Amino acid sequence: MKHDITSPNCILSRKIKAVFLRVSILALAIVGMPQPALSTTDFEPLITLEQVQSLSINERVLIDTRPSWKYQLGHSPGAINLSDWKEFTIKPSGVPGQINQDKEFVVRKLRSLGIDHQKTIIIYGDLFDKWRTDGRFFWMFEFYGFKRVALLKGGFQNWEKAGFSKKRGFGPAPKLSALETSDINFNREVLADQSWIASRLGSQNIALIDNREKHEFDGATPYGSSRGGHIPGALHIDWREFFKSDGTLKPRETLDSLLKSKGIQSNREIVVYCTGGVRSAMAYFVFRHLGYKVRNYDGSWWDWSHNPKLPIES
Repeated sequence: MKHDITSPNCILSRKIKAVFLRVSILALAIVGMPQPALSTTDFEPLITLEQVQSLSINERVLIDTRPSWKYQLGHSPGAINLSDWKEFTIKPSGVPGQINQDKEFVVRKLRSLGIDHQKTIIIYGDLFDKWRTDGRFFWMFEFYGFKRVALLKGGFQNWEKAGFSKKRGFGPAPKLSALETSDINFNREVLADQSWIASRLGSQNIALIDNREKHEFDGATPYGSSRGGHIPGALHIDWREFFKSDGTLKPRETLDSLLKSKGIQSNREIVVYCTGGVRSAMAYFVFRHLGYKVRNYDGSWWDWSHNPKLPIES
């Protein structure tokens, strides 16, 4: 007996098969498409020793931001020494602190260090460094568009405390990476400059935070700024308030309470600054860790105070 292909059941079966075929083709097409890169908010910026150890040498780049002499006395095996944050800055009109945005320069420097987008960049420094330059390098790599950047929890002190092996002197030069200028995509969502801030003074959508010491906020200029004071409307939080006396980060609950006591709400965009965007870069890291949308003002008070047309408070 012939099957009746005009029957309702058969027609429905053919429709189901057709829909299934279209869905399957679409799924295969999606799998074959290049997937968008992770945003910086998809990666936890604080990494533990155990997580570092779980990554192979080919999957990570360890960066030691301590002074050269400390690096030579002992560092994590395979770590490269990158201690001078000023190497990646320019001085327009003689004002220091502003990040270098010449892609050819950036690629030349990072390629020689073996850095590319395929590796997780792990940064550590000295927990008792007054400016915590490891924070500046963390922000710098995020600005240069790298998605997998983290600070080592507890810094190098934690590495030593855990009894992990150390190397002395300088190791062999890193193998050159294949980084190209097209691989550098500046993330301007993490940068605030003079004009960006000036056009938003008084806005309720941002929280402007000065991370210098209190006497600097009040008008002292120990680092040669053109004028003393602070940006109008800025709140004061010394970046060290985020850390315990041993240099380790305070618990999330404590940090949340601190920010709440300062009237800082999570729905406001955070803008941090200091003298030259170094100490504030560590504050940037803390806000990133807490999940805030945050920008670092790289030129900071050096840049703002240099322009006599910009208002100040003291």
